[in-house]
Amino acid sequence: MFSHNQRLQYSVHVHEPNPALANLMLEQFGGPQGELAAAMRYFTQALAEDDPGRRDMLFDIATEELSHLEVIGTMVAMLNKGAKGELAEAVDSEAEMFRKLQGAGNSSHVTQVLYGGGPALINSGGQLWTGGYIDSIGEPTADLRSNIAAEARAKIVYERLINVTDDVGVKDALRFLMTREIAHQQSFEKALYSIDSNFPPGKLAGMPEFADAYVNTSQGEADMRGPWNNDEDFRYVSSREEHLAMDGGDGLGSVKLKSEQKKAVEQMATRLKSNRDVNPVTGAMLGRGENLQPRH
Repeated sequence: MFSHNQRLQYSVHVHEPNPALANLMLEQFGGPQGELAAAMRYFTQALAEDDPGRRDMLFDIATEELSHLEVIGTMVAMLNKGAKGELAEAVDSEAEMFRKLQGAGNSSHVTQVLYGGGPALINSGGQLWTGGYIDSIGEPTADLRSNIAAEARAKIVYERLINVTDDVGVKDALRFLMTREIAHQQSFEKALYSIDSNFPPGKLAGMPEFADAYVNTSQGEADMRGPWNNDEDFRYVSSREEHLAMDGGDGLGSVKLKSEQKKAVEQMATRLKSNRDVNPVTGAMLGRGENLQPRH
């Protein structure tokens, strides 16, 4: 059961309205790296989690992400306050109102007209929030890694938002939210490494002869060696011949067909066989205005 406390997790003090900034902040409200996506990701994972410790952690963090959604949404609404009132009361001429909302090429005029300056469930480009942002697969050793990456992406977006505003109060709240992403990354990483068999994800082991092979398929002067392909941990496969048919076979595909299936496939192949002895006239050739005839 949820209950709402009307106090925010972090105090928000906006220095002055800024519809353009409000529009950018929607990225963390209804965007793929935003707080709603994070809350739904962890909440749904928690419901399916069988480990009581991880289940409790996921519910805690999911619920906190909802509180972050409230902080972001509150900032969006506050940054839009002035423009919302001016638009509702038509205090400016049409051209002046549009100029103020459009600002330096941003699309805050769209969010003002469509959503009245409220924190709509869209990203900063107007894309509607979608459950497709949730990439959980129901395997903790995979989902925890995805969660770590999700928190890292969210932190980067917060850094970028911090860098585009000089509003001291907004910066302060954004730094708090950014810092909580770091805390969540640590929790998820601790939870991941508390699983003894956490790599590779899942249960099945890889094929030993291929598990530690590094295939150098992009070759040239820029070839680099590092810890991702060192000779200590990897079998470095650079020969192009070794790239092909790594199983030792002929590198070709085959399928066993019943006699009637094979006959049907052969009939189809005969019917659709290309005639390599003709040079047909194409529409592109005719489009050049030439009087061309089929050549045999």
